[in-house]
Amino acid sequence: MKVQRITQPGGPEVLALEERPEPEPGPGELRVRVRASALNRADLLQIRGFYPPPQDVPADVPGLEYAGEVEAVGPRTRRFKVGDRVMGLVGGGAWAESLITHEREALPMPEGMSFTDAAALPEAYLTAYDALVLQGELRPGETVLIHAVASGVGSAAAQLCSASGARVVGTGRSAAKLARASEWGVARTVLCDSSPPAFADAVRAETGGRGADLCLDLVGGDYVPETLNALAPRGRVILVGLVAGTSTELNLGTVLVKRLRVTGTVLRSRPLEEKIALSQSAERHLLPLFLSGALKPVVDAVVPMSQLRQALERMERNDSVGKLVVRWE
Repeated sequence: MKVQRITQPGGPEVLALEERPEPEPGPGELRVRVRASALNRADLLQIRGFYPPPQDVPADVPGLEYAGEVEAVGPRTRRFKVGDRVMGLVGGGAWAESLITHEREALPMPEGMSFTDAAALPEAYLTAYDALVLQGELRPGETVLIHAVASGVGSAAAQLCSASGARVVGTGRSAAKLARASEWGVARTVLCDSSPPAFADAVRAETGGRGADLCLDLVGGDYVPETLNALAPRGRVILVGLVAGTSTELNLGTVLVKRLRVTGTVLRSRPLEEKIALSQSAERHLLPLFLSGALKPVVDAVVPMSQLRQALERMERNDSVGKLVVRWE
């Protein structure tokens, strides 16, 4: 099988196509013929040597999500059979023609969905669902502040809020990207083109002075103190990304007086049991929303795996809206 391999730490130029033996599934595992995958910023970090993968996945083959067909099953595997169309998250190794995953982590592809659309779902929607619903306790009628609302996770989160009866205020650094946000049910957008960013006044104005009930923060850095100012009493922040930096200065008095809750979260390094629990919950509660049309993948572009480097460069320039998908030819 072919894989996209990291030859040394660096930029997209260090990736090389290489032949490797196909892996064999163990008990309870599937070997999936990958038809499409998608790009995430964690992949760029791994390529540059800043984000090592878990020990049970190939260290030099990135890729966190996939869509494809089951081509082999291991002993005592009962949930899927050869030929089933599946999608899901992995700790790494999805930029390969085949991968191994536990059968209880894999999700059945929604009926009638293409492999390229399905590859755009797992990371964005499972991240948003886990952060907003399972940890953030999203409730109908709430106002949710979503940073980087035009990103893959941001657009997924906005659709999920809309389907749940919540109102969304979204931020971003590109007016052109924010113009797309109404497609995902975003009520108000705020352009953050200053440093430090300023959006708390706009959030309070949109909520009659109260502030947002919940924030999905995909940015971190100096967005965090402004986010705390934008929250309503007893507001919740779910911190998922740190593209704006890993440190900032906070007024802890704001946290105390408003009785705020700040939760950090990652998916990749969780134990298998927690990943399985998330997949099973998503299958029950998310997949029906795709079948009904309430949720749809937001795909910026689909490119052949031979153009992976160019797609990574596009993501690095922040030119994309939604997900960049790569397909095996």
